[in-house]
Amino acid sequence: MWAVPESLRTLGGRLAAGLRGSPAADIVESCLTNTWTTSMSWGTPPPGVPELSEVFVATGDIPAMWLRDSTAQVRPYLAVAKDPEVGDVLAGVSRRQIRCVLLDPYANAFNDGPTGAHGEPGDLPTPTQWVWERKYELDSLCAPLQLAYAIRRANGREDHLDDAFHRAAWRIVRLWRAEQSHTHSPYWFVRPSGPFASDSLPQGGRGASVRRTGMTWSGFRPSDDPCRHGYLVPANALASTTLHGLAELASSVLRDAELARQSRRLADEIDAGILAHAVVEADGASVLAYEVDGLGGVLLSDDANLPSLLSLPLSGWCTPEDPLYRATRRLVLSAANPSFFSGRCASGVGSTHTPDGHIWPLAIATAGLTGNRNDAASALETLAATTAGTGLMHESFHVDDPGRFTRDWFGWANAMFCELALDLCGGGVRHLFPVHPRTLPAAPGADSGPA
Repeated sequence: MWAVPESLRTLGGRLAAGLRGSPAADIVESCLTNTWTTSMSWGTPPPGVPELSEVFVATGDIPAMWLRDSTAQVRPYLAVAKDPEVGDVLAGVSRRQIRCVLLDPYANAFNDGPTGAHGEPGDLPTPTQWVWERKYELDSLCAPLQLAYAIRRANGREDHLDDAFHRAAWRIVRLWRAEQSHTHSPYWFVRPSGPFASDSLPQGGRGASVRRTGMTWSGFRPSDDPCRHGYLVPANALASTTLHGLAELASSVLRDAELARQSRRLADEIDAGILAHAVVEADGASVLAYEVDGLGGVLLSDDANLPSLLSLPLSGWCTPEDPLYRATRRLVLSAANPSFFSGRCASGVGSTHTPDGHIWPLAIATAGLTGNRNDAASALETLAATTAGTGLMHESFHVDDPGRFTRDWFGWANAMFCELALDLCGGGVRHLFPVHPRTLPAAPGADSGPA
C-alpha cells in the first residue's frame, strides 16, 4: 500500500473542513485516498524500460487497468499535481496508458504485464497476453489524450508528451478516421460462451449495420455493454473535444502541424455528424439521441457511465446553458429515459449493466457537476447518505434500499464523489481538461454565432 503524500493529506483535510456539518465530511478523505492507497503500483516494466516510470491503476475489485477508469480515478489528484511526488505518479499513469494504446488500440482493459489473464476465456479474436479484454470503446481512446493534456495544464510538465505519445496520438487519429467507415474495419468481437455471451457483436462480431455519418464507430459503451447502434453520441462528443485538445498539444509541444490539422478536421466532421444525425424531436423539443446508426435507427436513452448525454458539459462539448443540452438533460432525468429510476431513498440514472431499480453514484455526481450549486450540494448529500455504512461509493444501489448495491469497491465512483466535493469547496479540476471551441467566449470582433 502506498503512503499518502502530504499534499494529498492536506487536500483531504481541507475538503473535510469545507464540508463540516455534512455527512460528506466524514468520508471524503477516505474516498480521496482510496485509489492512491489501494489500486496503484509501479507497473511491471517491459525489457529496456526503467523501473518506476509507469504506474498501473487497478479499477478496484477487478485486477485490470481500464484506460477510461484510470484517467477518472486520478482526476482529483490533478488538484495537487504540482507536488513532484504526485506529478511523477500522474506522468507514470499517462506513460502506461500510452503503452497500452500502442500495444492494442482496440482493447479497453489491460494486465500489468504479459500475464495472459483475460476477463472471459475464449473471446475471439484471442487477445494478446497484455490484454484483459478487447472491447472497442471509442471513449477509451479519449482517456489517455485527456489525461496527458490535463497533466500539462496542471503542472506544466511535458516529459510524458514524448515520442511514444506522439506515435499513439497519430494511431488514435488514424483509427478514429478508419472507423468512420466501419465496413472496412479489421475489428470484430465474439464471446462464444459463458454468462456474458450476449456481449458478442451481431453479424459475426462486426456489429449492426451503419451508414457513414461523419461520426466514428464504437462497438461498446462505457458500461462495457455492446452498442445497439454504432454511433455512440456522447462518446463522439468527447472525441471531438479531445481532438481539439490534441490539436493544441500537436501545435505547442509536438510541433506537428499536420497532426493538429488532421485532429481539427476530424473533430469538425464528427460534430457535423452529431448535429445532422443525432438531433431528434421528443415531446416537442429537439434533443440528442444516445445512439444512432445513420440508417434511421435511434436510441433515445442515456446511461450512468461516462461519457453520457448528462455529462456533455463535463466532457467540454457544450455549456450547461446550451438549449440543446438543457432539453436533453430534462429527458435524461425523467421517466422518458428507460434507465431513470426514482424511489424512497434517491432517484437518478442507472444502466442496462445493472438490475432495474438500481442507480449509479457516477450519474448522481454527474448531475451535480453539470447543474447549479444547489444541484451539486444535493448530489453530495445523497451520495454520502447512500453508502450503506461503508463510507465508500458503489457501482449502483437500489433506489428504495441503498443496502442493496453492486460492487463494494469501485475506484471511479470514489473519485467522482471527490471531484464533486472539490467543485463545491473550490479547487475543481475540470478546467484542466480540453474544451470545445464552441464553449469559449468569442474573441473581440469575432462572429458570435455558434460553431
